[in-house]
Amino acid sequence: MNSKINPIIIICLITCVSVSFAQEAVETPAANADSNEVYIGEIVGDNVNIRSGPGTNYYVCTKLNKADRVKVVGSQFSWTRIEPPTGCFSWISKHYVSADPANPGIGIVTGDSVRVYAGSTTKQPIHSTRLQGKLNKNDMVKLLGDVQEDYYKIAPPVFAYLWVSTKYVKQISNVGDVPLIVESSKTVMEPVAPAPDVVSQLKVFRSLQKSIDAEKKKPLDKQNYTDIKNALIEIADDSQADKAARYAKFTVKQVEGYELAGEVDKAVKLQAQQLLETIERIEKARATKLEQLPDLGSFAAVGNFQVSSIYGSEPELRHYQLIDEDGKIICFALPDESASDMNLDEFLDKKVGLLGRVTSHPQTAGALIKFTNVVELD
Repeated sequence: MNSKINPIIIICLITCVSVSFAQEAVETPAANADSNEVYIGEIVGDNVNIRSGPGTNYYVCTKLNKADRVKVVGSQFSWTRIEPPTGCFSWISKHYVSADPANPGIGIVTGDSVRVYAGSTTKQPIHSTRLQGKLNKNDMVKLLGDVQEDYYKIAPPVFAYLWVSTKYVKQISNVGDVPLIVESSKTVMEPVAPAPDVVSQLKVFRSLQKSIDAEKKKPLDKQNYTDIKNALIEIADDSQADKAARYAKFTVKQVEGYELAGEVDKAVKLQAQQLLETIERIEKARATKLEQLPDLGSFAAVGNFQVSSIYGSEPELRHYQLIDEDGKIICFALPDESASDMNLDEFLDKKVGLLGRVTSHPQTAGALIKFTNVVELD
């Protein structure tokens, strides 16, 4: 017997299913919606990675554990944006930061649009490439240590944020409802008012700084930091001077650098003067030597004409030489062109002048004259 389904029942079932789907669609939030909601969050796991960006491809900056609290300032997809927890830091190039001698631990930015990168406890500065923002000239940063690989470690600026997977964070309250246990790295320390004696020494220090600036404007050979340096050392040795003593110690090193520059300048000028004097002496000696040389006129060389004993006496091997008045060899000589047919024996042991060209004589590292004519001089 064929069963029949009541059409009314089918209609009711369809209606219920439709309502159920509609209700589910209304109650399910958009999974990919971004949010700028601010609240206090609590970490729900241990060794939870805090990353430089919203994704596992971004490097780890630090780790948090269960019950640690963070200030959430937004979200993106399945990642939550937080303020950097205590212990986090950023990197900035040392070439764009000048340490403030009057405020140890404070750096002043010296350029515009200077990049700031997210720091990591596991990565070197050069490999910490996640850009957090930019600073401009005269912005101040808190220095957290000495230079490392051409970078300063600094407290994260106000624009710096880090990221944590949303599944490891649960909201526990709105901002202001409960205190935040995990402090943010973006802390600002209020200065403590110095004692009266410290204020007095600070005034002296400021005055000495002005004197240094005035001295630096003078030519190097006119600068004199002796009195300024002694005054700074006196402040630096004062155990009650507090900040002024620290500033003075730092400035003494700067002054020593200025003094060294002056000494180097003097040494360079002295060497230059000594070099000029040496060149003058050489030129004078050269001129004197030239005056002592005989006037050869058009001759390549003048001297006593002899047969060289170094070579054989055969005509094809015979070489000649010119001897000076002290019996020293002036040069060697070979007849060339028209002189090859001359009877050279008639010039032997006589003072002659050779006409020709001067070449090198490799065998003796001396001179060789290939002469075309011989003229008896006396």
